[in-house]
Amino acid sequence: MSANVDMNNRPEYDQVIQDIADYVLNYKIDSQEAMDTARNCLMDTLGCGLLALRFPECTKHLGPIVEGTVVPNGARVPGTQFRLDPVKAAWDIGCIIRWLDYNDTWLAAEWGHPSDNLGGILAVADYLSQKRVSEGQSAFTMKDVLEAMVMAHEIQGVLALENSFNRVGLCHVLLVRVASTVVVAKLKGGNREQIMAAISQAWVDGSALRTYRHAPNAGSRKSWAAGDATSRAVRLADISMRGEMGIPGVLTAKQWGFYDVSFSKTNADQKIKPDAQKQFSLPQPYGSYVMENVLFKISFPAEFHSQTAAEAAVKLHPQVKDRLSEIDKIVIRTHESAIRIISKEGPLANAADRDHCIQYMTAVPLAFGNLVAEHYEDSFHEANPIIDELREKMEIVEDERYTAEYLESDKRSIANAVQVFFKDGSSTDEVDVEYPIGHRRRREEGIPLLEEKFKSNLATRFPAFRCKEIFDLCKDQAKLESTPVNAFMDLFVI
Repeated sequence: MSANVDMNNRPEYDQVIQDIADYVLNYKIDSQEAMDTARNCLMDTLGCGLLALRFPECTKHLGPIVEGTVVPNGARVPGTQFRLDPVKAAWDIGCIIRWLDYNDTWLAAEWGHPSDNLGGILAVADYLSQKRVSEGQSAFTMKDVLEAMVMAHEIQGVLALENSFNRVGLCHVLLVRVASTVVVAKLKGGNREQIMAAISQAWVDGSALRTYRHAPNAGSRKSWAAGDATSRAVRLADISMRGEMGIPGVLTAKQWGFYDVSFSKTNADQKIKPDAQKQFSLPQPYGSYVMENVLFKISFPAEFHSQTAAEAAVKLHPQVKDRLSEIDKIVIRTHESAIRIISKEGPLANAADRDHCIQYMTAVPLAFGNLVAEHYEDSFHEANPIIDELREKMEIVEDERYTAEYLESDKRSIANAVQVFFKDGSSTDEVDVEYPIGHRRRREEGIPLLEEKFKSNLATRFPAFRCKEIFDLCKDQAKLESTPVNAFMDLFVI
């Protein structure tokens, strides 16, 4: 027999796929902290989506592909009148909740925003609930949604703990597609075989490149990429529920599998190094760890690695606001991940470019005392040349302790320190912020502010009585969990 002949023995599903399927089918969520955090996450994520509807660059993407399409039991897009098929509804919901870069975040070897999975979860749960009611069956409840959120967070977050997709050039929305596919397939009633088939389809899709997240190509695709991923997950789950076969060895297949094609480092001539073959490192079993430890963006709509820098800048604002022309240099002491992903010099081409620039996100609150979504717009940037003047005076310095503690499981800090030096030789004190207000270590301080943020975001779209009705429901854990999904989504229709 020739040595070049492939043996066509179909393998069992890769163990990574089996473990994820068994988790969603068998794990019982008994963490009240996880469910309570999921409720807060639901509020914050929907609020961010409502706020994004103020921006035409976001809303131009919304609605049916074919104008006038009518979908029986169509899934609703919060804050709009759209009723769409679940695939497009997932795209739209995912788009609005990610547009402003203001929802929750997970930082480890890989980064991402696990609440992006809510696009697929809500779209499918709303559609299926309406369909069930029309057939005389019971709707899903919001408890089902919260549990799906916990599981999607966990899958995306655990896969990110020690596996850096960004270092091989891949975008973290791959993990949104994988996690959404799993929980959506479960919501649709998938059995173990169907769920594993769906997961394999999600992996075989590969991944988008990170090009649109980095200089000099940063752009608005990063604001809808997760919506695209969670939407694709709904489609893949649907295909698998129709009986489409899976690809059992999608990760481990030699030459053609994900590990060999997409997860191995290569040298200059693109030949895979034998010692660079890499498989996923999964340091802990799936449970509810990620939801319990997720990071909320409470203070600023800014890429999370810069949150503490912006907070430090706000604290320094009173000392520097009347001396901006006297500044000689600004030193930002930070961690390696921040330098790699958001440190950039030179012109910033658009809002998406600016909200991924630590220098910009520090300069604005230094000069103006705050950082809000409107501060990224062209009109604001062009009207305030002081921002770029301050950027040019910034020095970015890595602190090795910050870098180490960013990855330590009992810390997960996202530290930045800012100090301003003046031309006369004087300086401010260095302001050091190691944990942002949305960190688990600052939950008691952060949740009241998160609730106020939700109230404010609701008020951008709904009258006062509806805002109060939604807020009161979301504050009541037991009442929210028992609410049918379709009834909950009714509240968000304008």
